[in-house]
Amino acid sequence: MRAVIAISKNVPGEPLYIRDVGPWDRFPTVTNDAEAVVDYLRAHNLVWQGRRLIYCDSDGHWDEILLKDGSFSGFRTLVQDEGEGGP
Repeated sequence: MRAVIAISKNVPGEPLYIRDVGPWDRFPTVTNDAEAVVDYLRAHNLVWQGRRLIYCDSDGHWDEILLKDGSFSGFRTLVQDEGEGGP
């Protein structure tokens, strides 16, 4: 099973915003399945090196999935003004 996501905002030249929609008793969270989520988004030409990937996690917090050469490379916690509230 893979994390279930929804695209919240996809505007060219801006970060891609996604939401983790669960249900988490049946599917992993985006946080726990980040590499596969990035691979899926990259396969659908939605992320690439230089585009930020912002996600709303299973707790409702907005954070960033970091990319290196188009692949998952870690996480960055966003300060409130950067992501909270989302698109």
